[in-house]
Amino acid sequence: MSENLIVPTMAQMMAEGKQPEILFWVGSAGSFDDRAKKISRAFVKILNKANVNFAVLGTEESCTGDVAKRAGNEFLFQMQALMNIELLNAYEVKKIVTCDPHSFNCLKNEYPSLGGNYEVLHHTQFIQQLLKEGRIDFNKDTYKGSRITFHDPCYLGRANNEYQAPREILSQTNAQIVEMKRSKSSALCCGAGGAQMFKEPEKGNMEINVLRTQDALETTPNIIATGCPYCNTMMTDGIKFAHKENEVKVLDIAEIIANAQIL
Repeated sequence: MSENLIVPTMAQMMAEGKQPEILFWVGSAGSFDDRAKKISRAFVKILNKANVNFAVLGTEESCTGDVAKRAGNEFLFQMQALMNIELLNAYEVKKIVTCDPHSFNCLKNEYPSLGGNYEVLHHTQFIQQLLKEGRIDFNKDTYKGSRITFHDPCYLGRANNEYQAPREILSQTNAQIVEMKRSKSSALCCGAGGAQMFKEPEKGNMEINVLRTQDALETTPNIIATGCPYCNTMMTDGIKFAHKENEVKVLDIAEIIANAQIL
């Protein structure tokens, strides 16, 4: 890794008697999936450039339990959640930012009833704040002349009604932003939500991700932007299925900003 990224852990912070501004919840995909790790790195690059005082849990971080809950194993979900809540509360965590809408939804909406009350932001909301406050800026000419379409992750959009943050960030890139025919509250799922990522597809005449990628390709984009590691995987597979990987890139919002020269 050529970039010199600074990623402190909560344990290190605690040992120094410091409390970070935010906890970056990396999530299972962002920790273990090779493609999603690039999104985590891009977000850390932004945090470093903006001089955000942040920390990660490192090896102490466990799965939020979202997948277990969606697959119907409430018992396993509560076990995982309570373990995480005990740790987060011991560290006196107040504010959490994550690149995964599934973790975002779970931490924000499903942890409070189990004793985990935190301010939880999706990374697009946090990047939007950083841009608004002037803590970061980026080269606006990087994407000039490009066409970008944004795929709404279900757990960011329909589940939590956040449609503006990613679009406001993209509107600053000087690219042409083109909406799919199914977008915002009527957007189609990428096919990975609700633990579908980890099971074989049911009988039918087309995979959901292929259908969603068709929606995106109808806008003739250069870039399909996403805000979720699972959506990224599904749309990338859809692009490969359509043999368009040389023409169309699938990038997370964090990567779009980090790849432009951050000022």
